Amino acid sequence: MSQTIREATADDAGKLAALAAVTFPLACPPSSSPEDIAAHLARTLSEANFAEYLADPDITILAIDAGGELRGYSLLVDRPAQDPDVAGALTLLPSAELSKCYVHPEHHGLGAAAELMKATLGRAAASGAAGVWLGVNSQNAKAIRFYEKSGFRKVGTKTFKLGSAVEHDFVMERAL
Repeated sequence: MSQTIREATADDAGKLAALAAVTFPLACPPSSSPEDIAAHLARTLSEANFAEYLADPDITILAIDAGGELRGYSLLVDRPAQDPDVAGALTLLPSAELSKCYVHPEHHGLGAAAELMKATLGRAAASGAAGVWLGVNSQNAKAIRFYEKSGFRKVGTKTFKLGSAVEHDFVMERAL
């Protein structure tokens, strides 16, 4: 079945939350507890959260759509970094944050993530950003390889709280 990359709409909030429930745990380190992952999903990746993100004029969500089935999504935030560790590490301003970039595991290795990344970077460039940054868990070697292949480089570190655990992320950046 063919797929397209399109801007998500309010009607997609439930499908995005369901996709996040499958994809977010894959980005977590093996030491993450199922309870912490579930709490994070409920707190930041619920249908209500996605409805809020979709209504925010500074956020763009792109979705890989295959006949109404969402196979992946990215979430781009077009505002200055709030985390002082991130703000101090960035070299390309103005910069947009690639907050989320996930593809359903059944579609890994098929080029979908590269297509989604290309579309997302194009959207960031169109908004006037000079660069894009992201945070990725320092133990997520697969994601780090993908981001490096996509032109990102490590420029700093930050922490990410997942339940009671403090995780360590690399801050990665690339020019547009």
